[in-house]
Amino acid sequence: MMRLTPPPSSAGISLPKLLDMQHPLVRLTQVINWNAFGAAFGAQYAVAGRGSVPIRVIVGLHYLKLLFNESDESVVAKWVENPYWQYFCGYATFQHRPPCHPTSLVTWRQRVAVTGYETLLQEVLAAAQTAGALKTEDLKQVTTDTTVQEKAIAFPTDARLAHKARRALVRAAQRAEVKLRQTYARESRRTLQQQGRYAAAQQFKRAARCTRHLRILLGRVIRDVERKCPTPTAKLTVMLERAKRIHTQERHTSPKLYSVHAPEVECIAKGKVQKKYEFGCKVAITSTTHSNWLVGIQAHHDNPYDGATLKPALEQVKRLTTVTPEQVLVDQGFRGTEHHPTGITVHVVRWTKSLTTTLKKLFKRRSAIEPIIGHAKADHGLDRNYLAGKVGDEINALLVGCGFNLAKLLRFFAANPTQPGPA
Repeated sequence: MMRLTPPPSSAGISLPKLLDMQHPLVRLTQVINWNAFGAAFGAQYAVAGRGSVPIRVIVGLHYLKLLFNESDESVVAKWVENPYWQYFCGYATFQHRPPCHPTSLVTWRQRVAVTGYETLLQEVLAAAQTAGALKTEDLKQVTTDTTVQEKAIAFPTDARLAHKARRALVRAAQRAEVKLRQTYARESRRTLQQQGRYAAAQQFKRAARCTRHLRILLGRVIRDVERKCPTPTAKLTVMLERAKRIHTQERHTSPKLYSVHAPEVECIAKGKVQKKYEFGCKVAITSTTHSNWLVGIQAHHDNPYDGATLKPALEQVKRLTTVTPEQVLVDQGFRGTEHHPTGITVHVVRWTKSLTTTLKKLFKRRSAIEPIIGHAKADHGLDRNYLAGKVGDEINALLVGCGFNLAKLLRFFAANPTQPGPA
């Protein structure tokens, strides 16, 4: 019988000896000021207690997560396999164990405020300036536009909302030890399936009848809970209020509730042919007009008018880059001089015969922000937000900005292999 020789141990292998030090990710590691994160987030950590995960590791995992569009679980799992990712997070030798549990990223996001994530984006932009990829002159002329960051919820039909509200209310009542007369679980599930089949077959009267029956079942559970539990717990009170809203809301009710577990979701109509309504929140994006760096990104709730997002967007650009733009290009959705900031020239793109050649060239550059939005959605997680609450919307938008700029910085290093990075 052949005796198998165990593989040689790789413990203690030096990563600088193993890696190509001209690799774009290695050079990106060298231009980021990692000490700034210790100063920004050090106050969030306690001196006593169990040792925490190093700040650089958590920040590096968040950067890699959005750079390569990974989940919390996949970025931690792939980190063990990739020595470049380990070097990026500050390790000098190859590691065989994950640096932390994936839930540590969730805990850190809950601990750090939104301003902390602006620090992440600010340091990425500073690294781009240090590397020479982003010039100060580019920041004087920017483009602003809005898009929708959709929430990770199912399409909110009346039938599905009634079914889910009944199910969530039953679970909350059972946790509060309320003994219900009947939960209608099988009947509600069967009725929802029938409603979907009737709607697909365009038998709309039968589908509407199923929807009414689902509302009736929801109303029965609501009244049963109110009878059995006159003083409900805090969680049951919240779920009971949401179930009542879904039970009573009609077509023209405003504001509507579109998700049982994400009440902050709004219905936004952007006039798209392929997608008439989107469910999430509005996001204002600001990019440099000529070099296409994403220098500002903010999530806005309550579906504001596009023009109302212009001043906060330009103020964010100044906070992140310390440079106040001199010119900003916007589309017709930003009309209205009462929303335009003073001291900044706002060009609302409108094609007329009297345009000069300079303005024509400038107006053509405004549309360059559209593929930026497309790449942010397709490659960096702006298309579907999985983070909870309004704070989760703001955090995800800022992390998307980090991921987009990091990818652009990697492409810059790949296109300039001989350019030396700082030691």
